[in-house]
Amino acid sequence: MLKCKRNKFSLSRKVTYINCAYMSPMLKKVEKAGKKGIAVKRRPYQISIEDFFGETELLRTEFAQLIDSDQTNRNVLIPSVSYGMANVAQNLPKKKGKILIAKDQFPSNKYPWDQYKVVAIDKPTDEGKSWTEAILDQIDEEVAAVCLPHTHWVDGSLFDLVAIREKTRTTSSALVIDGTQSVGALPFSVQTIDPDALIVAGYKWMFGPYGLGVAYYGEMFDNGKPIEQNWINRKNSEDFGNLADYRSDYQSGALRYEVGEHSNFILVPMLLTAIQQLNKWKPENIQEYLQNLTEGPVEELTNLGYQIDSLDHRAAHLFGFRFPESIDPVRVKEALDQNRINVSFRGDAIRVAPNVYNDERDMKKLVKALRSAV
Repeated sequence: MLKCKRNKFSLSRKVTYINCAYMSPMLKKVEKAGKKGIAVKRRPYQISIEDFFGETELLRTEFAQLIDSDQTNRNVLIPSVSYGMANVAQNLPKKKGKILIAKDQFPSNKYPWDQYKVVAIDKPTDEGKSWTEAILDQIDEEVAAVCLPHTHWVDGSLFDLVAIREKTRTTSSALVIDGTQSVGALPFSVQTIDPDALIVAGYKWMFGPYGLGVAYYGEMFDNGKPIEQNWINRKNSEDFGNLADYRSDYQSGALRYEVGEHSNFILVPMLLTAIQQLNKWKPENIQEYLQNLTEGPVEELTNLGYQIDSLDHRAAHLFGFRFPESIDPVRVKEALDQNRINVSFRGDAIRVAPNVYNDERDMKKLVKALRSAV
């Protein structure tokens, strides 16, 4: 069983940070990798041609392990979720039709679809019907793509991606996943879910730096046109002596979609180090640790009147709680601020997002503060 990993981070006890869904703190070893990368740029004459390709390939391999994929050349480095989604939006086989999204999902998985008819599906208020079921009811031949997170960024609501994938196959609709609020902390299997695209920012649950993420593109996009045309994604770009022999063909798999200058000698080793650590800890162990850590506190908060989805409808690493009329949201915020507890207010929910650096002391402090606001 995984134990608390607080000593792997440089966190102060003066602040209770339960907000990984906002941004993760940095692993000490990731910080070290970044400093080493900065030092590399001091001596550019020591950077070889192989250095432009070696660590990025290692990163693709580690990411493939993290998402249970056996094809590294389907994983590409991207600067942001919006960049990764733009490649998808430009190359969907169905150029017209509906795009199904979850209501209030993160805008980087909404704005790219504005050229289509976007249908935002609300979370059912009827307890007898799940959000997944509401989405399944809307999938038909007119749907170009279903574009969802694995867990909703506001309250951690889980979507049954396997069931949704099965339905999209019957309508030839694409399944596009924003894994930013899940990959790294929640198990994700490309082989089981079989998404057409998976887009992940690196600075949250993957413990990486800001400005670098990874995308997976399936066979649907093998012959597409990337939003950016750069030299390093072309066939034989490793041959620096003949780069002026211009090529129209691309590197294999999905590598045509990789961002220019993806060999970033600072950010790449940082994200690589972070994902290597995650593959050692394993997302399933992280979920188990966080489930054990939050089970008691969630029960206490529910007894106090806070409204939190049961664990079968949400993830353990991210959950939102809402207030009954008897609890003043202003008092809740004041109690959290006074106790220097860092969480996020998203929509009508307070979002709590613990990770392996949190322990029982953090959760007790959270419960105590929220109890004082009742």
